[in-house]
Amino acid sequence: MGDWRTDPTFAMCRALVDGADLASFVGGAFDVRAVVAGIRPETKRAFLLDAVPWRNFPHGDRAREAAHRLHTGDTSARRATGVLGGLCANDSRAAAALAVPFLIPIATDVHHPHRADALGVLSAPARARHFGIASRDELLVHRTDPRRHAPDDYDDYGVEVTGYPAGWSVAAARAAITAETPVLLPLLDDPDPTLRIDAAYALATAADPDHTVRTAFATRLAKECDALVSAALLLAAAETSRADPHPPTALWIRERWQDRTLAPETRLAAAIGWLCLTDVPVPEDLRHTFDILATDVRAQAMDALPWMAAAAGSGEPGLLCCVRRMLHLEEPEPDDAPWASLL
Repeated sequence: MGDWRTDPTFAMCRALVDGADLASFVGGAFDVRAVVAGIRPETKRAFLLDAVPWRNFPHGDRAREAAHRLHTGDTSARRATGVLGGLCANDSRAAAALAVPFLIPIATDVHHPHRADALGVLSAPARARHFGIASRDELLVHRTDPRRHAPDDYDDYGVEVTGYPAGWSVAAARAAITAETPVLLPLLDDPDPTLRIDAAYALATAADPDHTVRTAFATRLAKECDALVSAALLLAAAETSRADPHPPTALWIRERWQDRTLAPETRLAAAIGWLCLTDVPVPEDLRHTFDILATDVRAQAMDALPWMAAAAGSGEPGLLCCVRRMLHLEEPEPDDAPWASLL
């Protein structure tokens, strides 16, 4: 790819940088929300990628090629998901959001060889946050920085590295997942526990005004035998409730970390989820729960959960990052520790 500043796919972004009014692009060809909403069901079913204006969005050709490789079962499919995930990690998710409607049919096709790969990456553009976030204020929040107050036109998300409005990308991806919630919910009962975890991770980004998704998480948890999947269901329920507050869910999650009959991974996930849903001081019994259950070995195992993998940083497992940033604010970041003796 050439210099992005001369690439025609960045026309809107350059215009915005030059002072164009964002409102002038609402609902148009450069509004990924409108484009995703306009993709017809038959277009998704037949995988008609050329019916979508990929070139209107930064890195659109790369996202289209990645979606194509996944659909065809290309042997380089893993690299394709790396492309889509990499765009999101690099804060350039507009084109990845455009791929979401095409990833869902792959993920829900029980015969597709790369359904797990598609499911694992399809919700990446629905979360505009950086890796390494593990505080109560920021974990499970889908904005880039919930403390930042961007201009109203940008919905407090600001812009991506390309200059594209980050909130538009996130909204488009979340809307695509919400629209396909009925076909994604059965994945919570998939025989493969990894798929159940990734299904919970994806469904946590869906709008849930009638609590259908939260009810499905609770229903699955009641019969779930895998401790890590149970942990995923609780983190997913907490994330959903963080986007759309629901006090009964917060109470239900609190009861889970207090239940000593549950697996340690389940209780730890519930404790983290509950902390993110409340601003009350950390109860002593919760501190004790972490002291006893949050071992190094368990923390390494829980990095199989995408929430914990994203929270990890500087060689520190995600669970231990959460414990440090939620319960021990006085402790330095791991990178800072080597310098402490020199101060």
